[in-house]
Amino acid sequence: MMIMVRAIVRPEKADAVLAALMDNGFPAVTKYSVAGRGKQRGIKIGEVTYDEIPKTMLVSVVKDTDKDFVINTIMDAARSGSKGAFGDGKIFVSEVEDVYTISSGINEAASAEEDS
Repeated sequence: MMIMVRAIVRPEKADAVLAALMDNGFPAVTKYSVAGRGKQRGIKIGEVTYDEIPKTMLVSVVKDTDKDFVINTIMDAARSGSKGAFGDGKIFVSEVEDVYTISSGINEAASAEEDS
């Protein structure tokens, strides 16, 4: 089975996360610039509330057996300081039914199951 890992991280942490994934054998990542807010509903500075905070979303599809390692790699690289802080981000994990390579037409999810 294949797993999609979506990590929403601070923009200044994105390069560290990408480097950590690359160093650990997971180079395939899609990167998006996104904006949003978490539980704290944005940031209030003086009289102005900024409710759309810039973030970076990193998306990767990995084998189910690699899921925990990839999640821990992302958390370690994206966390602010040793204990973390509000706004460090979230990781969303979901199952992927099929993965096709456009150039070859190969169903990579099926070949991943055969390798297991």
